[in-house]
Amino acid sequence: MLEAMAESSAPKATAVERAMAMLEYLDGSRRGLNISEISRKLGIPKSSAHVIVVTLERLGYVQKREDSLHYTLGLKAYGLGQGMLRGLSIAELAMPHMRALAEQWRRPVHLAVPDGDQGVYIQKAEAPGLIQFDTYVGRRMDLHCTGVGKVLLAWGPPDILARLTAKPTYIRYTKNTITNPKALQKEVAAVRKLGWAVDDEEEELGVRCVAVPVFSAPGRFVAGLSVTGTTGQIPLDEVEVVARRLRQAALAMFAPVAELGAEGGEA
Repeated sequence: MLEAMAESSAPKATAVERAMAMLEYLDGSRRGLNISEISRKLGIPKSSAHVIVVTLERLGYVQKREDSLHYTLGLKAYGLGQGMLRGLSIAELAMPHMRALAEQWRRPVHLAVPDGDQGVYIQKAEAPGLIQFDTYVGRRMDLHCTGVGKVLLAWGPPDILARLTAKPTYIRYTKNTITNPKALQKEVAAVRKLGWAVDDEEEELGVRCVAVPVFSAPGRFVAGLSVTGTTGQIPLDEVEVVARRLRQAALAMFAPVAELGAEGGEA
């Protein structure tokens, strides 16, 4: 009986794995993917990919773009991520400070953590104003071409940098994108020395980001904090000033926790 159950459950497990892999691929794609692309990435027939996509679409985890044949994550998928993020105390601790920065600068502020060989936003403070950026909680980003990504490489788990620098080349998004491991290692070393990182139109032309590390205690890195703006909103000669203000906010995030710890120790 148990053997029969195991045999009957094996194909279902494979289908579940394929569905999860599909969601992860869609999460990492800006424009979405069509059935043929999903089929190639998963290494399965188009018919099988189509069945999984249609099922996920019916359940609300995937949605089809109105203007193309591409599929993107649906609201239910984002809902699952939001539920998980509510349990991350750092996202809650950071939000008041991030919101204050976003309102002061009128630019979006993000908090990100490493996830595999990419980064993922776990918090975002929206900015008032007409200029908006296509970023959201749960969005993933490459590490070699983003300010917060460089912070994650500089202070995050060493194995992430080791894996990335073992690759011969990286995706080029603009003429400013770092595309080889030697240049990336040099950049990460400079970031560690400065204490902050900048994405100078390396992921998207006309966009500049500044990022700093967030520590919950001396030497304990927990996330990257960044602000995004146009090159006009964040001129190069103001990058260092912006970085200092971000660093102040990063330090303030865990100040209440440190005070509580000190009070507990005295008691």
